[in-house]
Amino acid sequence: MSAPAARTVLPAVAMTAVSMVLTLAVVVMWLGTAMPWPIALVVGLGIDGGWLATLAYERRLAAQGDHSTPVTAVGWFFGLVATGVLIAHAATADTSAGAWLAVAWLPLAAKALWLVHGMWERTALTGSALEAIQGIQQEARDEAAVARARLRAEAGTEETRLAAVTQAGARVARVQAQTATTLAKAWSTLESTRSGKDTGRALTSVTTRVTPGVTPTWELPVWGPTNPVPALEATSALTDAELDRLVDEIRHSETPALSYREMSTRFRAAGHSASEVRLRGAWKRVVAA
Repeated sequence: MSAPAARTVLPAVAMTAVSMVLTLAVVVMWLGTAMPWPIALVVGLGIDGGWLATLAYERRLAAQGDHSTPVTAVGWFFGLVATGVLIAHAATADTSAGAWLAVAWLPLAAKALWLVHGMWERTALTGSALEAIQGIQQEARDEAAVARARLRAEAGTEETRLAAVTQAGARVARVQAQTATTLAKAWSTLESTRSGKDTGRALTSVTTRVTPGVTPTWELPVWGPTNPVPALEATSALTDAELDRLVDEIRHSETPALSYREMSTRFRAAGHSASEVRLRGAWKRVVAA
């Protein structure tokens, strides 16, 4: 018998022996005054023997992995009879009635202990199975501990990141506030300077006239002979039709037809001028034609 099994079967055996001895003694003492003591002894042995026989049969069925409800019912019946005998004796006893009543539950307690032992046997596992279960539980605990540590680390990292972002945002806000203050002071100074009494005269001396009735534009002096420089004539803008014709000619100047990038490069290398929007629009019109 294994050590765990002994932990449940030994109390059941001890309780059974005590309850049987107590039942036999009570029956002999109680019924011995009303009938010959050998008959009282037979009655007591009958109660204990019936209980013991049903218990032995239940243990045999349990060892075979089987169970019988009638046998169990008979066993509990004998236990109740033994308990009833003890209670009746305690009720009729002249002395120590409380003590006899206090031990009247022993037969039922013995049956309950055997029930607990049977439940232990039905749920008992081998050593290898217990080791496997312990390994699984330990692995689950390890994984849970690692997950908790990872979550705590991630929470700490996120807290540090948020603190850094908050501090950086506060610094940016302070710099922006200082810059806004500086700009406000600069604009205030510029406005006060512009609205000054002699500011308009100073400005019109180097720029076009901004205030009526002040000194006209001041021109820089010139030393030495000067030759007039003819004004550069502005290149006339190409019409859409001309632009389409040039784009079509450059596009089909080679076989296969040039791409837009190649056409644009050759168009500008030839000295033509057109905005990117107009040139791309002409390209789309030529391709779609």
